Amino acid sequence: MHGHISIIQEILIYFVPVLIAITFHEVAHGYVAYILGDPTAKRAGRLSLNPIRHLDPIGAIALLIVKVGWAKPVPINPMYFKKPRRDLFLVSFAGPFSNFLLAVLFSFIIKLILYFFGGVSSGFYVRFFSVLIDILSAGVIVNIGLGLFNLIPIPPLDGSNMVMSILPKEMAISFGKIGRYGIIIIFILFLTGIVQKAILPMLYFLVSILLPG
Repeated sequence: MHGHISIIQEILIYFVPVLIAITFHEVAHGYVAYILGDPTAKRAGRLSLNPIRHLDPIGAIALLIVKVGWAKPVPINPMYFKKPRRDLFLVSFAGPFSNFLLAVLFSFIIKLILYFFGGVSSGFYVRFFSVLIDILSAGVIVNIGLGLFNLIPIPPLDGSNMVMSILPKEMAISFGKIGRYGIIIIFILFLTGIVQKAILPMLYFLVSILLPG
C-alpha cells in the first residue's frame, strides 16, 4: 500500500476487494457442487454474483479489520454426490482455491499496470493508478487471508470439511461433533491471537511474492 492512510481510507480501499473475495469464494463452492450434481446452492440463489447473498456481517468486518474472515456458508447436500467424500473435498477446497486464483489475478493486473503505465507523469493519472494499485493490492491481501483462514480445520470453515472427507468414517463423525462449538472455538482462537500467529506469517510470505516491493 502507498503511504500512510487513515482507517476510513483503508476501509474504503478494502471494501470492494472484500465483497469480491467473499462472493467468488461462495460461488465457487456452489458452482463446483452444482457440477458434481448438487443443485442445493443453485436453488437457494447462491450461484449469484450479488455479494449481499453471501455476506456474513461479522466475517466481513473481520476481513476489513484483521484481513481474515468468512462468508455465509453455501448450503450443500452431499446426498447428491456420486462420490461423497471426494466431492465434499473438492467443493470445500473450491472456495479457498478461488481466492488464491483471484490473488494471483490481481497481482498480474498490478504488474501490467506498472509495466504499461509506470512512467505516466500526469498528476491525475498518477493518483488514479496509485489508488487502483492500492485497491488491487488490498485484493491480493484479502484473498490470501480469506483463503488461508478457511483452510483451518475447525467447523464451519472449509478446512474442517476437507479433513472430514479424508478421515475414516468413524473418526470423521467424531470430528464433526465439534461443529456445534466451532464458532466459539474460532472466537477464542481469535481473542488469544492463535489464529493470527498461525496465518499471518504465511500471509506475509505470499503477499511478499505477489506484490511488488
